[in-house]
Amino acid sequence: MSIAEGLGVDFDTVLYIKTPPDEATLRAIIAKLEDPVTDLVRRDSLWKKLGLTEADVVTEDQVVAVLLKHKQLLQRPLVVTKKRAIIGRPKDRVRQLLQR
Repeated sequence: MSIAEGLGVDFDTVLYIKTPPDEATLRAIIAKLEDPVTDLVRRDSLWKKLGLTEADVVTEDQVVAVLLKHKQLLQRPLVVTKKRAIIGRPKDRVRQLLQR
């Protein structure tokens, strides 16, 4: 957010836990995503606790299913513009996207 503010870019913040993306929204993000779709899924302690493996998130359909069931696994921050979407790590990627 501070990068967008610093560049004077208008943005909306979506709190994904309170307002998780539905299937249509996830698929719209994926359609614009420059990163591999599997990168949308966090590999953290919840991932391990759920017993998920890389085989569970190979395809777009699998990624969508996992994220609809376990919204906490959505990688963040996501930066979505009208034409493109990226995972905002490292932060320099956000600046590069918003300066285009």
